[in-house]
Amino acid sequence: MKRSVLFLCTANSCRSQMAEGIVNTFLGDRLEAFSAGTKASFVNSMAIEVMREIGVDISKHRSKNLSEFDGQKFDYVITLCGDANETCPLYIGTTKKTHIGFDDPARSTGSEEEVRREFRRVRDEIKEMVTRYFSNMG
Repeated sequence: MKRSVLFLCTANSCRSQMAEGIVNTFLGDRLEAFSAGTKASFVNSMAIEVMREIGVDISKHRSKNLSEFDGQKFDYVITLCGDANETCPLYIGTTKKTHIGFDDPARSTGSEEEVRREFRRVRDEIKEMVTRYFSNMG
C-alpha cells in the first residue's frame, strides 16, 4: 500500500507543487503526494516550465487550500516554508510532520533568465530533499 504525503507552503503555487509533482513522478510506486497552501492562489507558470524540463508535468495542477484536506489522514506532512509550518498544528500527533524550508522562487527578481535559474535551483533542491528523505522508506 502506498504511503501518503502532504506538502504545504503558503500559496501552493511553487514549492509544494514542485514537491508533489516530483514525488508522484519519481516515487509514485510507493508514495502518493498531495499539496496545499495556507492561502490558495495559482500554479506559477515558471514552476510549470522548469518542472517540464525534468519530465514532470504539473500543468494540470491547481492551487488548493489546506482546508480541502480537513480530516484526511497522511503518513507524512512536510512544510516547505515558515508560514505553513506555523499554521499547521492540526496534523500534529497523528502524522509524522517535518519542516524543511526552501527559498520562495516566486520572490526572486532580475531578468527572466535569472528568475528561471532561481526556480531551477529550488526545484533541484526539492528533488534532492525528497529523494533523500524517502530513500530509506520501506
